[in-house]
Amino acid sequence: METVEHQVRQWLERVVIGMNLCPFAGKPYRNGQIRISVSQAATEDALLAHLQSELELIDKTPATTVETTLLVITEILVEFDAYNEFLTEVDTLLRRGGWEGTYQVASFHPQYRFFGTKADDAGNLTNRSPWPILHIIREESIDRALSDYPEPEAIPEKNIRTMQSLSPEERREYFPWLAQAPESPH
Repeated sequence: METVEHQVRQWLERVVIGMNLCPFAGKPYRNGQIRISVSQAATEDALLAHLQSELELIDKTPATTVETTLLVITEILVEFDAYNEFLTEVDTLLRRGGWEGTYQVASFHPQYRFFGTKADDAGNLTNRSPWPILHIIREESIDRALSDYPEPEAIPEKNIRTMQSLSPEERREYFPWLAQAPESPH
């Protein structure tokens, strides 16, 4: 589990923060307010239970302690299609738990693919991570960050341009897990 957390931290530092894909991640990361929880759940039900416990934890923890949580999935949902289908269950959990409008869950996966894109489209790199990840985000934090940021709607397009500008060597450097077989993205 230490290796998994290290890989996620390295991705955060080098890609998410280092390439400024999320202009709001640096401060909470430097302040130790990003929780990384590694799930070894072997079934979707067990993973939903782990997600629920993380939502309950962040719900009762002030943002000054835990601003956001990354739930890293190590045992299941290796294939992106299965992961993507699981996001429906995540939305259902948010709704049933009364967390809709309080939290949202952003998705990251080693094989991430936006609808209508080809698998090798550089834009997909914006959401490619070393492991499948469910990112729990406080809605009020998003609202606060976006209100202070000029042209937040331009962030996705800027990120895609950043990914498109990477040379093949830079892609291998920033995303070393992508060169490995899809069955074992690590």
